Amino acid sequence: MVGYEVGRTGMSDLSPPRISHIRRFSSREGRLRHIFLRDRLLGAQKYDRIAGYFRSSIFEVAAEEIASVGKIRIVCNSDLDPADIQVSKEVRAQALMKQWWEGTGEGGVAVDTLLRRDRYTLMRDLLTAKDGNSQPKIEIRVIDRFTAPLIHGKAGIITLADGTRTSFMGSVNETRQGWGEHYELVWEDTSEEGIDWTQAEFDYLWKRSVPLPDAVVTEISRCADRIEVRIPDCPPWDEQGDVDLPRAALAESPLVRAGEGLQPWQKAFVSEFLRQRELYGNVRLLLADEVGVGKTLSLATSALLTALLGDGPALILAPATLCEQWQTELVEKLGIPSARWMSNEKAWADHRGHVIPSRAEDITRCPYRIAIVSTGIVMRMDAVERRALLERRARPGEAAYGIVILDEAHKARGRAEADGSREANNLLDFMNRIALRSRHVLLGTATPIQTNALDLWDLMGILASGADHVLGGDLSRWRNQPEEALRLIRGEIRPRTIEDAWEWLRNPIPLGRGETDPLFGYLREHFRMADDGALTSSSYTDLPEDLRWDIADRLEEDRRGIAFFQENNPVVRHTVLRRRAALENAGLMKRVAVNLHPRPVEHDPRTRAFYGATGRAVASTIPLQDAFVAAEAYTSALMERNRGAGFLRSLLLQRICSSSIAGLSTTLAIARRTCIPEAGEGEAPAVLRADGDDQEFDLAQLGEASQAERAALRDLLGHLRVAASASPTGTDADPKLQVLRHYLREVGWLGSYGCIIFSQYYDTARWIADCLAAEFSSTPVGLYAGAGRSGLYKDGHFASAERTTIKAAVRDRRLKLLVATDAAAEGLNLQTLGTLVNVDLPWNPSKLEQRIGRIKRFGQARSEVDMLSLVYEGSRDEVVYDRLSQRMRDRFDIFGQLPDTIEDDWIESEEHLERELRKHAETKARLSAFDVRWGGTATGQGATPAQAAWQSGWETCTKVLARDDVEKALAEGW
Repeated sequence: MVGYEVGRTGMSDLSPPRISHIRRFSSREGRLRHIFLRDRLLGAQKYDRIAGYFRSSIFEVAAEEIASVGKIRIVCNSDLDPADIQVSKEVRAQALMKQWWEGTGEGGVAVDTLLRRDRYTLMRDLLTAKDGNSQPKIEIRVIDRFTAPLIHGKAGIITLADGTRTSFMGSVNETRQGWGEHYELVWEDTSEEGIDWTQAEFDYLWKRSVPLPDAVVTEISRCADRIEVRIPDCPPWDEQGDVDLPRAALAESPLVRAGEGLQPWQKAFVSEFLRQRELYGNVRLLLADEVGVGKTLSLATSALLTALLGDGPALILAPATLCEQWQTELVEKLGIPSARWMSNEKAWADHRGHVIPSRAEDITRCPYRIAIVSTGIVMRMDAVERRALLERRARPGEAAYGIVILDEAHKARGRAEADGSREANNLLDFMNRIALRSRHVLLGTATPIQTNALDLWDLMGILASGADHVLGGDLSRWRNQPEEALRLIRGEIRPRTIEDAWEWLRNPIPLGRGETDPLFGYLREHFRMADDGALTSSSYTDLPEDLRWDIADRLEEDRRGIAFFQENNPVVRHTVLRRRAALENAGLMKRVAVNLHPRPVEHDPRTRAFYGATGRAVASTIPLQDAFVAAEAYTSALMERNRGAGFLRSLLLQRICSSSIAGLSTTLAIARRTCIPEAGEGEAPAVLRADGDDQEFDLAQLGEASQAERAALRDLLGHLRVAASASPTGTDADPKLQVLRHYLREVGWLGSYGCIIFSQYYDTARWIADCLAAEFSSTPVGLYAGAGRSGLYKDGHFASAERTTIKAAVRDRRLKLLVATDAAAEGLNLQTLGTLVNVDLPWNPSKLEQRIGRIKRFGQARSEVDMLSLVYEGSRDEVVYDRLSQRMRDRFDIFGQLPDTIEDDWIESEEHLERELRKHAETKARLSAFDVRWGGTATGQGATPAQAAWQSGWETCTKVLARDDVEKALAEGW
């Protein structure tokens, strides 16, 4: 091809013709990579390229010539939000890893690496190549979607081998098809003006782009060596080997494909699970990590491994409100299919939404290896499903259950009886019985100890069912003297002699490996105990004198201020607890501060005007104040006649504290059941249930109402109807709504950071969403609630939407205002939002931590986030918040400071509540041995070189399980 003149506009006819610097190339006349690209790149000094998306084929064209270029810089599309680009390397890596996997084609990496292994090898070699100064020969950067929504105009600048420059542009993509098969046009411009113009375009994008994360390069290197292995070829766990089941099973899980992967402390739990499986044969662990650390993935991974290892069926028990979330997490994070039992329909629902009609007794015929069942079923003693689960027959050579996992395990507890005994509730009774028939038992809770430390011993009892290595044999002090055992664990008593300590030492004797003290190994060796033996009947007098002296020395020594039995006891041994502060200090989690609102001293007069005399509670209207008085009168009268109505009392008071709308709906239900004419017509529900709680109150238990109850109910209805009828935009609008609008609009929370607004109750959440959608009509508003009740508002219209759609809109920053019930308080990543409002205050402080954990998490762009809690002046909530706020403000690290639930009878006065909170905090503060035992396994500070290599080797694992093997194992029914 030859150059020719493009045009002579504005030139005299007598002007001499000039030679054009533009040449045109068409793929119609030959493959562009042959007739254009290769000749110019061979031996070139420098190559700057504006390309499209970063794909595995980016170096496939002219690979040999590209390898000969001195320096290459490429800028690519990314579809990333600018905020994601600037947040952190980790967030960029997640987003780009997800794009990388999405771009591998229909068959994914498995097919792509099999058919194009040479392409991945080439990419790895080029991306890791160094120039003469030991600098990368190739630099790749990505640009956000706002700076360049789609780089459609491709261009390049080449400094040839002789030092001359040329530039080109066109729509051709950096693929073999683009340069060799598609119909494409390329224009080359060798003029200085054209080259400089193209270079300026490249430089503009380059300066605003960010480097391709190392994690993507690591993934490319892994893919270059990827091979599939079969399950029988994978040992269950091998710290020093190059392949084992956990890494092979999860190396290409959806979690990894999304750029995340298990965190170090989650891998450490998997390691401990497999260690105990190897040592004891049956695993017994309580996972008590702080809220927001990610217990679900640790537990779910363990269930996956037991299924692949053939240990038997997996049963996951969770509150009804979390069962669907569990199923979603399993498939979306780990690629695990499962079936969920729907008790109302008596049917199984698989992870695809297919429903398999069944009978109640078919709960033991799960169509998948992993079943998810509501704890609400097993809490009913007369339920057919409960009996069927407990009586399930085991297959030959198997336990009835390979693993049983109980989420929210603190709900399995006992209560003290008048005779001093402890009576198990229905869930605790069920767990004690089913543990006897289970090979592995895992319990998950962020609150292992509440107001009564014996609650912890209830959980330990579950773990010990059928497992003497936990609390020892039938005559063990650990089993039979829980109060004394707890004093020992707290360090209140510290045996200093072998005579005093021997009964605690010998039953059980742990297996030694993984223990913090080698003493147990010496004891086992001396008594020649069997590998699976947990106790000895021998006396300490049978020990040689030097070993007795060793034991005495250890009992006398308090390491780091912790007594021997504080560090070496069944609770610490079988309870895995990692604190967020330790993970932050180790650099594994980003430290994000929480600013609490209202501030102790509010300087802005417009903001200060909304609050009452204390500055903490929203000044309430007269109808609301009257409603609080009437509610107290009704519940007091009710409790005089029916002491069993405590749950209803708490529920009614909390709903009225939430909003007049929620309070009115509950009061109407009670009034209609009590036949109060003022309630009007309408069907009353048979039961009332607190949102997110399996507890329910049968309204039939109300019985015949007294005259005092009826009078108070009439008053309460009247006041709530007046309060609920206030115009959302009028001067008498609900005070919480006025404050909320102020923070969103005038303080700027909506425009600057985006906001999630939480309520315990759907009635309140729907009312808030309706009001905000009318107030901010052009702004999309999301409502995230239980199944079938979520949706989106825009321009005065509401459309139902799946929760996955809402989550995606928040993640992509298309939705910045979200109203949610506590259905969003767990397992939801909302770190693109920077502020949070509690419209009501749950009397369960762990929910506050769960809520703030939605935005105070990995990937949050802000170094500090804001949380506003709204309570009405004169309400019960004001009493609770007054005592909680100072503790949260000192350090927003609820675990270890606040109980799981604020008991109703604590709120007799602020002083009584403060005493109970202080007592609870002091109890938990003593459990520092957990940091000693488990802190190093999470942070790597106490890990062996082999353990550290194992934890870091997941991202580079080249041997992965054949997906057919995994699906076959998990699709095996019970």
